[in-house]
This record gives sequence, C-alpha cells and structure tokens, in this order.
Amino acid sequence: SKLTNLAHLEMTWRSRVHFHPLLVRILHKSRLRYYGKPEKKMDMPYQAYFEVADGSGMVSMVLWNSLCPEWYHSMKVGTVLLLDKYTIKTSYPFKTHPTPGDSQMKRFATIEICLNVRDPPTEISIIPEEMVKPEWGLPEVKYRFTTRSELDDLPNNHSCDVIGLVTFVGRAERARKREHSEDFWLYRWAHAIDGTSDQPFILELFATSQPDVFEHIHPMTYLVCTQMRVIQDLTENPSRTVYLTTSNESQIFITGWHKGQPYTKDAKVKNFIQWMKSQSEADQIKKTAIGGYYPFPRPPDSFLKY
Repeated sequence: SKLTNLAHLEMTWRSRVHFHPLLVRILHKSRLRYYGKPEKKMDMPYQAYFEVADGSGMVSMVLWNSLCPEWYHSMKVGTVLLLDKYTIKTSYPFKTHPTPGDSQMKRFATIEICLNVRDPPTEISIIPEEMVKPEWGLPEVKYRFTTRSELDDLPNNHSCDVIGLVTFVGRAERARKREHSEDFWLYRWAHAIDGTSDQPFILELFATSQPDVFEHIHPMTYLVCTQMRVIQDLTENPSRTVYLTTSNESQIFITGWHKGQPYTKDAKVKNFIQWMKSQSEADQIKKTAIGGYYPFPRPPDSFLKY
C-alpha cells in the first residue's frame, strides 16, 4: 500500500533519504560491464544497466558489484521487480540509451536508481508474471521489429529488432578494443532470412553477456536480435550493403530460448513463424553454411577502385 512511482521520485528525491518501495518492469537490459583495475582492490567490480518503467515513465537502474553475479541472469526483459532500500543519484551523462519500443513513454533522464549490496543493502524481489495485476499499471514490453524488405530504407544508426532463420554463421573473430590494447571484442558474422526479400540480414554479433547463446548460433536456428543498430555505407558506393550490429543493450535469442519471451506476441514475429511453416526444411538446409573467413564489408573488385 505504501508504493511510490518514478514521477514522484523524480520530483522529491533531493529532499528525502528513505524512499517507499517501487514496482517496475524491466524494458531493456545492458551487457555486464567489468570495470576492475589492477591498482584497485575490489571483490566484484561489475555493473549492469537496466531501463525500468512503471505507469508514470521510464528510468535507468544500475546493478552494482556483487549483486551482478547474484541477480543479473534472473533480471530478464519483461521481469517485474519490487525494490526497497534503493538509492537515487544524478544520472551518469555518458551512458548509452536504448531506443524505447514505445516512443510516447516519458523518460526521467536526470536520475538513476542504484541497487547496492550495502549502504543500504537493497531488497530485490522478483514478482512472478502470473501474480502481476493489471491495476498496477505496468507497461508491456514493446519492440520495433523490422523485416528485411524494410531494412534498406532505414537511416544509419537507426535502432531495430529482427527475427530470421540463420543460413550462415561465421567463426568467432577478435578485434582490439583500442590500438595497442590487450583487450579484445569477440564477434561473429551471421546471415538470417525472413522471407520478405531475396537478401538476408547481415548481422555483426558481438559477444554480449550471453555466452551460452553466442556460442550456439547455428544454421537453421530461429534467431531474434533486439536493439540492433543499422550501419549504412554512406559513401557513393553503388554496391553498398546495409548491415546490423549489436549495441550495448542488444539481446540475442535462439531456438530453445524463445519460450516465454515478450516478443512472441509481436505481429511480425507471428508472421515469420507462419512463413517458416510454409518452407521445406530440406530445401533451406541446402543453402546454409558455417565457419570460414568472411571478409566484410567486401573489398572492391579491382585495385584501381581500392
């Protein structure tokens, strides 16, 4: 009975020390970030961002340190949380922001909710979906699914979600995060088709905090990628190719992981499933490939153009 909401918190947080409990739904989830340094002795230097919302709007929530290994995998997109003994801080200005599925939703960009293991120890409860009541007014998770036929018309850096049947997946490759750095990004290329175009989605999939999914992307799996960014080659290249790359908030799902995910209700996802039912699996398998070197973007066909 003593719940508060995000709009009220934003207006009153500077004048209070203790806050009433909050009931929110997770709409977006970032990859896990490790910020440890050799000279700093910290047990669990981890951090993860979530975008959470109630009926009044959306705000960033930060999970800190040893709470990350304890809670990160339980906090899925769509999960409803009851939070108590949290703290509120001015938001970090250089954080990436996902593109909300609901463009009308109010965003409280000045504050962020912090969940800590002490000072004070935050109390986190996950509310099972079957116990969530409509009168709580929590927003549903919304997506921005794009078909392959719509992709070419989207601007550079546009954010979208995609679903497709994997026809090619490359080997895992590494790229240095910075020149002369010892840190690497791990990524792999994949192609996926959705029946709306002769061309596949070309996907640059960086390893997110889902190693169990990243390592098991195979041809013939149903692949869902959320919060992907469109990369349009902006040069005057007539053979330009549009591709999609993961963002900090991307989530990847493959066959075996779809059950219970909020996107299963989306109309474009249902259309894709209907299309797949009309396809011959044996015909599709003949067109698939796995592994090998995948040079992309492709070099020009002559040295003069290069």
